[in-house]
Amino acid sequence: MSRRSLPLALGLVLGLAGTAGAQSLGAGISQNLTAASALPLDPSTLPAASVRNGQEIFSSFRDGLAEPTCDAEATSPRWQKQFAHAPSRLANQDDDALVLFGYVVEELRKANLPTEFALIPFVESGYRPNARNGSGPTGLWQFIATTARNHRVPMSNNYDGRLSAVESTQAAVRYLKTLHGMFGGDWRLATMAYNAGEYRVLQSMRKAGMNAQNAKPAGLPGLSPVTHAYVEKLHALACVLEDVEDQPGVMASLDRTVPVLKDHTLPAGTSVQQWAAQRALDPAKIARLNPALAAGNRPSGTARVLAPVSASSANVADIASTTVATALASTASAAPSPQVAKVVASAADRPRNRRHTVRNGESAWTIARRYGMPVKALLSLNGLSGSSVLKPGAVLRVED
Repeated sequence: MSRRSLPLALGLVLGLAGTAGAQSLGAGISQNLTAASALPLDPSTLPAASVRNGQEIFSSFRDGLAEPTCDAEATSPRWQKQFAHAPSRLANQDDDALVLFGYVVEELRKANLPTEFALIPFVESGYRPNARNGSGPTGLWQFIATTARNHRVPMSNNYDGRLSAVESTQAAVRYLKTLHGMFGGDWRLATMAYNAGEYRVLQSMRKAGMNAQNAKPAGLPGLSPVTHAYVEKLHALACVLEDVEDQPGVMASLDRTVPVLKDHTLPAGTSVQQWAAQRALDPAKIARLNPALAAGNRPSGTARVLAPVSASSANVADIASTTVATALASTASAAPSPQVAKVVASAADRPRNRRHTVRNGESAWTIARRYGMPVKALLSLNGLSGSSVLKPGAVLRVED
């Protein structure tokens, strides 16, 4: 039984039996849990998911694209060749690219933005939070200092928030959301504005007599070739990643469990390495994900560290699980009534659910993970292939 299922099991025993024996058992447990009454045993207060499959990240990226199909005619072989290494970066278990890519994709989807924007850090920094450019741009999103300050990224003499994947990503998402709305939901125009500045793109559109509804990004005059190439690079990257589905080796490497990342508060007086060690996390990896904090530098306000979701809930879950186990052990000497035993036995004997109805937003990866089975097994069980589209309402056979 998992830690999250403990409250449900207790509810089954205490709420359904309705006998004096059950009440006695419940009272005993209640007394032993009094000291733990403030613990968040309600599953809704715990993270929805602390891990996910790498293929699920890839699927979420594909589902969020504004242009889900590669336009071969608009794709430059030069840029496809330059970014041909991107899939291997995501597939490399020793690289942080996949977990960071998953974090950025999730932040964009929460903001209802096209996931083409998740390719910007590939172009800008190669998905390396500590990337620095000699001319000034820094971090995952390669902000210059002026742009960073304009978008509320904390910067001081002893702290550069551009090196924080949390601070820079949240600033980038805010900025891209503004640009996306400003340019009528056209991800290409928004991307050009991200590279060249919104005022240059607006000026170019006015010169060409275009507006957000009829603008042709490739035909905008007066913009740097670098800005036009920027859009071409992102589209080429999207095409490279689309081709991954035809590379069994890469897809197999993506079929692994990786942590879901979120930002946590770093207590005052605690280094990021100490914080990681206290939570049984790899201090070197957490420092690598948080170069802004790795040298002991801190912002004047609250410091934020990017780490697995489970970093803040694992200890609470361990305490809760131990407390419930202790409570159950202390009441074990009192035999439950026959009615209670019957309820528990009937629950154990109940046949498992072998069907799953597909809901909006679900993919083969999310469904397979939910039932603890390999994606290939789910697809094979239902006569599907990796390219099959799951429609809401479809009923699948599953193994739980």
